Amino acid sequence: MSDGIAPERSEGKVRADSGRVWRVSALVAGCIALLVFVLPPVSTLARRYEFVQSLQYSFFIAGIPALIVIGAPWRFLRLSVTSIDEIRTRPLAQLQNNGLVDRWSAGRMRHLQPWRSVGVFIVYVITAVLWRTSAAMDALVGHPWLLAVEAITLLASGIWLWTELVESSPLVPRLVRPHRIWLASFSMWIIWVLAYFLALSHGVWYSAYHHQPGVGVSLSADQQMTAGMMWLVSGMAYISLIFWNLYKWLQSEEDPSDELHQLIRFERMRRGAGDTSGIHS
Repeated sequence: MSDGIAPERSEGKVRADSGRVWRVSALVAGCIALLVFVLPPVSTLARRYEFVQSLQYSFFIAGIPALIVIGAPWRFLRLSVTSIDEIRTRPLAQLQNNGLVDRWSAGRMRHLQPWRSVGVFIVYVITAVLWRTSAAMDALVGHPWLLAVEAITLLASGIWLWTELVESSPLVPRLVRPHRIWLASFSMWIIWVLAYFLALSHGVWYSAYHHQPGVGVSLSADQQMTAGMMWLVSGMAYISLIFWNLYKWLQSEEDPSDELHQLIRFERMRRGAGDTSGIHS
């Protein structure tokens, strides 16, 4: 019996170690990308060329939030003392005195209504569109300090959205996987549509960027590269997420008992929260 348990524990440890390496790598990559895009020379080039600014924008709204959420060090920051398995199996009332992120995750599990995720998506869309308007882009060129405002607002909305799309222990998405696929798809399409309109435009969208014929990058090339950067970065972030959720969903469909166990866990947590509330009342 011990011979059977040892390999199982060893396999679990290897899986945990590989997951930890992946999360740390994602966090480090996200932090490095953030520094690259907020510091010169990229921040300076972003005020001269649309495609550099669009690359910066795409990483702020999609690429960096994905990496940060996947690798978020909640335990290291002392914001969490609970694992995803504990969040899923323990009564929610027992998590109220834990870390801030534990309470956030418990509250999310208590309020599983999809419209809450739709609200997060709406905030994401508004933020994404506002920073691509002519007024915002021209202001970024004329006022370099606005880069900090852009980075903070885009990162905040992007991180909030990605916590609805991927597990970031102990944060658990409130949506089932098919709904996560749809939400990720719509989030990607928003950026793609903005890029599509820009690519088809024959006029100047952002007057603060000056293009002189025969000097530097032409207007047409700048706009085409701008659209390409937005498609590429958002596609890399969201398409990989879509296929991962699709793979995990199809994998769970092969084992119907998995869904049954999830329903039992949710029911157990709700009963635990209800019993506790009844005692306090």
